Amino acid sequence: MTEIRSYRRVFDLERRIYRIDRLRLNPSGVPVLGIVYFMALLGASLVLARVPVLSLAVGQIPWYLRAVVLPGLTAAVLSVIRIEGRPFHLAARALVRFGLGARCLARLQPCRAAESRWYPDELIVLPDGSDGRMRRLLYSGPGAALVAVAYEPSDAASATDWRACVLRRQRRLTVRDLPRSARPGRAQVIELAPGASLLCHPRDAA
Repeated sequence: MTEIRSYRRVFDLERRIYRIDRLRLNPSGVPVLGIVYFMALLGASLVLARVPVLSLAVGQIPWYLRAVVLPGLTAAVLSVIRIEGRPFHLAARALVRFGLGARCLARLQPCRAAESRWYPDELIVLPDGSDGRMRRLLYSGPGAALVAVAYEPSDAASATDWRACVLRRQRRLTVRDLPRSARPGRAQVIELAPGASLLCHPRDAA
């Protein structure tokens, strides 16, 4: 349970001045925020009157307009303005912070713009053969290839090589997959000597 000691913690009540000593002001009172705006605008006008370049333009305005009328009217307008329920100075500060702040955030922290992100180069992805069908592939030795689908050599000249499961130097073996109904009893390992190559050519490839 939270103890509320003042209604000002619940309601945003505007502070107003209704009387100065024996001088009674207007019935609705004068907002304190408007007086603060008036003093700030009056100080700004006095500062601008002493700037070497701007003093020539400010000096052309009568003193009563420069020191009383213009600051008073501007302060009255600013004290009435509410932007999303906030007074003018709070809304102006939020807008300035937004204008000067970062446009890209990552985990509520400033980050680089999207156009400066790093993109990787093109990646080469080779299938591992787990899909159960043969893909077009050229493999050069030395090494060994495990063929887990039913296959046959595409030419009779290489029949001795693939049955011996060893490819000698400067030889190429081209194999094609068999229909899906044919299932091998076990996977076949083909050894390739340095310079030998194995070309897998699926039946459905152009």
